[in-house]
Amino acid sequence: MPGIIAIAVLIIILLIIAVSCIKIVPQAHAYVIERLGAYSATWGVGLHFKIPFIERVARRVNLKEQVVDFPPQPVITKDNVTMQIDSIVFFQITDAKLFTYGVENPIMAIENLTATTLRNIIGELDLDETLTSREIINAKMRSSLDVATDPWGIKVTRVELKNITPPSAIREAMEKQMKAERERRESILKAEGEKKSAILVAEGQKESMILQAEADKRATILAAEAQKEKMIQEAAGRSEAIRQVQQANADGIRMIREAGADEAVLTIKSLEAFAQAADGKATKIIIPSEIQGIAGLAASLKEMVKEDGAAGKK
Repeated sequence: MPGIIAIAVLIIILLIIAVSCIKIVPQAHAYVIERLGAYSATWGVGLHFKIPFIERVARRVNLKEQVVDFPPQPVITKDNVTMQIDSIVFFQITDAKLFTYGVENPIMAIENLTATTLRNIIGELDLDETLTSREIINAKMRSSLDVATDPWGIKVTRVELKNITPPSAIREAMEKQMKAERERRESILKAEGEKKSAILVAEGQKESMILQAEADKRATILAAEAQKEKMIQEAAGRSEAIRQVQQANADGIRMIREAGADEAVLTIKSLEAFAQAADGKATKIIIPSEIQGIAGLAASLKEMVKEDGAAGKK
């Protein structure tokens, strides 16, 4: 009975040992295997068996991209300003063997390397360049860290400066400077707005004056054209009246001629016209020679009538 128990225990131990020798490597991981204390192989994803008591898993390595947030580091700029800068490093293990045997503490090594590299880069820049050159600093740090960590089987994919904290006195001076700059920009914008407003008002007044002048000019032209049209119509009316008078005179003369009027009738008409001209309103009368002859003839006739009358009485 004791023999059976011992065999059962031995079988259980052997099963435990056999199960412990079966290793399954998950995705994005790698196992570093040592045989009798020396590096033997690197197991990738899948099912693996190790030799009991001879081989062992020296290190399980995560091949995913990892992020390390380092605490703020004191750095001094080129113009002797001390500030606190904390950075974030993104890295990925590309070689599990080098990562296992290259450096004792890779994370601490990256942190110290990041601090020294950051101090070297910031030491070449002044305060303003440090605050405005994040992309340049990130690129320089990534390049330097990638080269330095390559023997450790680590690839630095990205470096970011999380916070840049200058001293309180510098922050107050910067805030005053930014406030003055904002006030200056506000004054410039206000002056430009007033200038544009004055220009627009002047242009509006100019347009108004031009339109008013054009309207006055148009009104003057229309008034002149209307006056001209009126004068033309009045002249046409007077011409028509004169033409009608002349036509009436011509018609009268024609009718007299058609009636066969003799010299005596014409003489009487002349005397009537003379009488109308001498109605007492004119101060001076110019008598044609023909009318003077007719008047003399009338006076002679009058004397002859008087002499005939006197002779009859006797």
